[in-house]
Amino acid sequence: MDYAKYRYEQDRKAKAARKNQAKVEVKEMKFRPKIDVGDYETKKGHVVRFLKKGARVKITIMFRGREMAHPEKGLAVLERLSEDLKDVATVDQQPQMEGRNMHMLISPIKGAFDAKDPEAGAEEQTEKDDKE
Repeated sequence: MDYAKYRYEQDRKAKAARKNQAKVEVKEMKFRPKIDVGDYETKKGHVVRFLKKGARVKITIMFRGREMAHPEKGLAVLERLSEDLKDVATVDQQPQMEGRNMHMLISPIKGAFDAKDPEAGAEEQTEKDDKE
């Protein structure tokens, strides 16, 4: 067999493998330790949307000034978020302090979004009740 032909075949196989490879996207959502309930719910909705698309999400808590003296408040926000999303996401990287930021990495659970959303079903039910 000709070496050039062999090399060509190997390159074609490698190119086909790269073409079929799924690229995992990492999105980032930034929180603050003193985040209010409405802002928290909005950002949590964005995180769920990213997870539905199959992306991993990096959650960052940004500390400023005297907030650095209380990293436990940032940790509480991350734990609250991981508890809220435990049915749709798993924690890949536990919360970790890095300079003035605290990071956590979560990824979607396979099959968590395949079934109909319970929230969407509740919204449809309330709309039916309103019409009656």
